[in-house]
Amino acid sequence: MNAPHGVLAVTHGLALVGLRARTVRIECALAPGIPSLRLVGLPDAAVREAGDRVRTAFARSRLHWPRERIVVNLAPADLPKFGSGFDLAIAAAVLVATRQVPAAALDGAWLFGEVGLDGSVRAVPGVLPAAEGARRAGAARLVVGDPAAPEAALVDGPDVLPVRDLGELRSVLADEQRARRASPAPYVLPGNGPDLRDVRGQAVARRAVELAAAGGHHLLLAGPPGCGKTMLARRLHGLLPPLSLPAALEVASLASLAGERAAEDPLSLEPPLREPHHSVSAAGLIGGGSGIPRPGELSLAHHGLLLLDELLETPRWVLDALRQPLERGEVLITRARAAVRYPASVLLVAATNPCPCGYLGSPTRACTCRPDRIERYRARLSGPLLDRLDLQVELRPVERDQLAGPPDGEDTATVAARVADARELAARRWGEGVWNRDAPAEQLRSTCRPTALRALARAVEDLGLSARSFDRSLRVARTIADLDDAERVDTVHVEEAVAYRLADAVAV
Repeated sequence: MNAPHGVLAVTHGLALVGLRARTVRIECALAPGIPSLRLVGLPDAAVREAGDRVRTAFARSRLHWPRERIVVNLAPADLPKFGSGFDLAIAAAVLVATRQVPAAALDGAWLFGEVGLDGSVRAVPGVLPAAEGARRAGAARLVVGDPAAPEAALVDGPDVLPVRDLGELRSVLADEQRARRASPAPYVLPGNGPDLRDVRGQAVARRAVELAAAGGHHLLLAGPPGCGKTMLARRLHGLLPPLSLPAALEVASLASLAGERAAEDPLSLEPPLREPHHSVSAAGLIGGGSGIPRPGELSLAHHGLLLLDELLETPRWVLDALRQPLERGEVLITRARAAVRYPASVLLVAATNPCPCGYLGSPTRACTCRPDRIERYRARLSGPLLDRLDLQVELRPVERDQLAGPPDGEDTATVAARVADARELAARRWGEGVWNRDAPAEQLRSTCRPTALRALARAVEDLGLSARSFDRSLRVARTIADLDDAERVDTVHVEEAVAYRLADAVAV
């Protein structure tokens, strides 16, 4: 069954460079020499080990392995190749090179999966972005392991062909067995989370949470321990509307790439909620790592909520890494081998104490912090980052009567309905998926009364705020107007928006 020397078999695999999958042409040829398999084309250790996995899997599957030298080239040769997702494509190339299947069987087919020593085909992280890459490349079919098929089938485009093992792969390619078709994973709607009605008091903070959800405005909650900061932040997540299908696929692709999503998991339409610990590193928060950088917590919260509790316990240089991504809505990570972009359109909610002990300004307990400690603590939040937090609210301890009395606020469902109406107004005005936070500046100004603009300019000058504060306060005012069902932004909306930038609990 040995193929004549010079026969070249060609298959296609996929290399993940960030969220983008690039086609890799896998060329396999037999040559005279000591029986061996040589992989070229910048493979990493996991790719180089594919030879041992595939050769053992062939023997276990009772497939022919040639007694010649095998050379496999992964082109383009200057693109680094990482991971075990090339195993299946390499196995298919050897099958074609040894004429166990016809070369035409792989026309229009892309392959992505790991091969086990027993010949089974397994799922690998990044199936969703790989399927999207195959679609962009014009693939007619995408061959994956059985476990990965429901996830890959979520992408419209190529027919997804699941295979359990190399024996089934050979039978399907040789037209001895009919290929199975994969069914996409089911969708799951958001479930019921904690209720906003559980929070006692804090009327101003409740209003700020509603504004943040309606307009996508970043929110800072500052106050002593136990006043409800974290409760409010987590309940904000329940105010966010379900994701659209394209947004849900993008979120699932990031989770798949990070290895946090099982291939058989249903597609959730619930916005993500990420709560990294305050000891998180810059690479863990923004993304990074050796080789191709991986997405961090910021990108994994894309289209959802990033909650940074105990904000000022995080080192300043880690927090400052957020400044550019929050402004641009994406993360650009440049390394020696690759530069990758990850989407990072998040709603940031931060909670912090006013001082290290937490009781500065508390009417119930005296602060024990020295002034220099308080200054160093607050200096971890730089002025430029604070300026990017549109809503800054200082909370006070809840009064005893409020704690013991009945609920004094609206429930999540009532507030979420208003948020959905406000978002619908914004979508009709700016376009689907665009929040007031990201609205075009000139169009935003055209929805404001001249008196409102002049009032905001005076407030910015009187308070010594920045030009960015002017712009962001105007966007908050637009959200306030939408919640009031007002077509134009008026002075009253501007005054309320400016009030949310007066908190001095963490002023630097």
